[in-house]
Amino acid sequence: MPTSTEAIELSIVMPCLNEAETLATCIDKAQGYLARSGVVGEVVVADNGSTDGSQDIARAHGARVVDVPAKGYGSALLGGIEAARGEYVIMGDADDSYDFSRLDPFVERLRAGDELVMGNRFKGGIAEGAMPPLHKYLGNPVLSWIGRVLFRSPIGDFHCGLRGFNRRSILNLHLQTTGMEFASEVVVKSTLGGLRVSEVPTTLDKDGRSRPPHLRSWRDGWRHLRFLLIFSPRWLFLIPGAVAFFIGLLGTLFISFGPIILGDVGFDVSSQVYLAALTVVGYQSVLFAILTKIYAQHEGFRIPRSRNFDRLERRISLESSALVGLAIFVIGLAIAIWQFSMWAASGFGALDPSTTLRTAVLAALLMMLGAQTIMAGMFLGVLNVGLKRNR
Repeated sequence: MPTSTEAIELSIVMPCLNEAETLATCIDKAQGYLARSGVVGEVVVADNGSTDGSQDIARAHGARVVDVPAKGYGSALLGGIEAARGEYVIMGDADDSYDFSRLDPFVERLRAGDELVMGNRFKGGIAEGAMPPLHKYLGNPVLSWIGRVLFRSPIGDFHCGLRGFNRRSILNLHLQTTGMEFASEVVVKSTLGGLRVSEVPTTLDKDGRSRPPHLRSWRDGWRHLRFLLIFSPRWLFLIPGAVAFFIGLLGTLFISFGPIILGDVGFDVSSQVYLAALTVVGYQSVLFAILTKIYAQHEGFRIPRSRNFDRLERRISLESSALVGLAIFVIGLAIAIWQFSMWAASGFGALDPSTTLRTAVLAALLMMLGAQTIMAGMFLGVLNVGLKRNR
């Protein structure tokens, strides 16, 4: 144990919820590593409400216990990280699946200036039975691949539970999530925030618990995927939505002047209806991407900004959106009134359905887009009111 005058270099943080079977082994390995390596450090157990005596076991083996009442994997870890006294933190599960006696590669990279050092179980080795096949061959590889593609991260194992980091650098990211997706948030925000990120091979052994793990494959996998997708609105909503919007809008406009024939294929009113629907869905997707990014930034999710987006955000307001939306709506309404007047001039008699529908679809589309724009502006106004109240 470090003396009161020694500066603590490393805090080894273990989240804990009823880990009485394996906690002592993990703490002893961590304490053994500190004694062998000469690193001045401490072991912190972030207890999330254990009822099996884990707290007493931790204290008996020389660990410092931090009670974290807020439930969840992320809550427990964040509570432990905030309470840690070390310059560096290495976190790992307390189920004896990670070897706390072999932390030298993490400490070496942290001392070299890396701010996040991830373990990679696929490079270090996964013991037989240590990881369910669903996680080993589908869940972890797919989610890690999505993370690398969306965020250009160099990390090959997004969900490795053994990782080290500079405590101050990670706290400056203002982490928000409380559940298992905390693991993804650390990697994503570190990458987006420009931190020095690296990985080292690590091993995964079969855990020593007799009870089922806290992890729920489909529920927690979805939470990770949801976080990755929502945190990257450009690729999930903005780009696909913009493509759908322009294809749908141009197609709807062209068909409003008459059928389009391309070779042996003809596009008429039925195609125009579907293209109009594509336009609405695409436009809604674009609006959602913009509002999601604004909301995330207002709530403390530090997504990198761009000059174009900053200019757009300054120009978007309840008033400007209402004016633009109203203008679009009025154009659509004017077309509808013109069509009605033409029908009235003919004595309200029978009209050619094909010609009438082409114009009606265009008018309805413009009115829908105008209404969507007005409501998006109103939602943005709600966000801004909430932001002012929190100041």
